[in-house]
Amino acid sequence: SVKKKSAGGHVNRNAQFTRIAELKAAYEAQGNPVVSVDTKKKEKIGQLFREGELYTTETIEVLDHDFPSLAEGVAIPHAVYDIARNEAYVSIGTSHDTAEFACDSIRYWWNNYGKLHYAYATSILMLMDGGGSNSSRHYIFKQELQALADEIGVEIRIAHYPPYTSKWNPIEHRVFPHITRALQGAILTSLQLTKELIGNASTKTGLKVVACILDKVYATGRKVVAGFKESMRIVFDKHLRQWNYTAVPEKTALAID
Repeated sequence: SVKKKSAGGHVNRNAQFTRIAELKAAYEAQGNPVVSVDTKKKEKIGQLFREGELYTTETIEVLDHDFPSLAEGVAIPHAVYDIARNEAYVSIGTSHDTAEFACDSIRYWWNNYGKLHYAYATSILMLMDGGGSNSSRHYIFKQELQALADEIGVEIRIAHYPPYTSKWNPIEHRVFPHITRALQGAILTSLQLTKELIGNASTKTGLKVVACILDKVYATGRKVVAGFKESMRIVFDKHLRQWNYTAVPEKTALAID
């Protein structure tokens, strides 16, 4: 038999897992939201061949390859998973997986659902891996996060999973496999169909998935604005600061000053 092992590790791996568990317990005790965030593998839109079985009453003709050049578009599912409520909110992007897109997806969740479910929230804990559009190393994500915190008036605390441990992010095993199953074998001929199929994902334990389409065109290669690092209200933890930090909203910072 073959047993897979991690491609690498980090000396502070276990310490960060302990920290995440502490933060999660504290936020749950306070009644503040704890969400798991990530982007799922993009899907090509069009009359393209897809792996899996699909039961139909008639034959469906598809192209025998799924080259990107043959696709009519792309669907990029970014999701916010509310752990306590067992609900996932999926924003389907149509251009690029950027920091701006990730924060727009979080913004959509908060404005339409989060602030209703957590009307008295003082802080939001977000668990995520350290790469992609929510990179722990890039300040462009922190800039978008700061703007979001200022807009909603609630502090946002980030806890990144260490390198090579993204599979421990709850959304990876509680949501994404079920979305994959919902899409398996289906010919994704439109964004609307993709949205409907993703929204149909469910589990016996009551997972609920809500999907929407964000058709904004996101620019790649954006740089942090001049002076952001000097003026930002991103507060890093003293311990494991590369993975743990908080975006403090402007109104809170003014009150402290």
